[in-house]
Amino acid sequence: MWQSRRLIVEESKTEIKYGGVSDRVKSVITDSVVMIGFIIGLTYFFDSFDVVSKQVKMIAFSFVFILYDPLFTSFFGGTLGHLANGIRVRRESNPDEKILIHSAVIRFIFKALLGWVSLLVISNSEKKKAIHDSVVGSVVVYAQS
Repeated sequence: MWQSRRLIVEESKTEIKYGGVSDRVKSVITDSVVMIGFIIGLTYFFDSFDVVSKQVKMIAFSFVFILYDPLFTSFFGGTLGHLANGIRVRRESNPDEKILIHSAVIRFIFKALLGWVSLLVISNSEKKKAIHDSVVGSVVVYAQS
């Protein structure tokens, strides 16, 4: 009896669909447009003040370039590009859970350092993991509707 209930529970789980290269590339392009929008918005915001120090501008622009990806990935399960394209970044060990902030930072560092090279291995990976996903144990999955 216990085994039959367990079998029913396992059969009811949906199969995980991993994010493909095209949706990940579309997400990067979307994120690039979003970041340009943030930069333009910050520029107009700073122009509304008489004097803004270079240090404040550097911190604000660095925030956009460095923290956008890790913060959105850890708090919302993906960047705005991921969300718009129906994919989410999750833990490989439990695809229902978002990755933690320190994992998102490490993932972003490897993603930034390796660039497009990181995506080249996706086709050869069963779970369509990029190099930066393998480093932190994350996967990119399609959002459940």
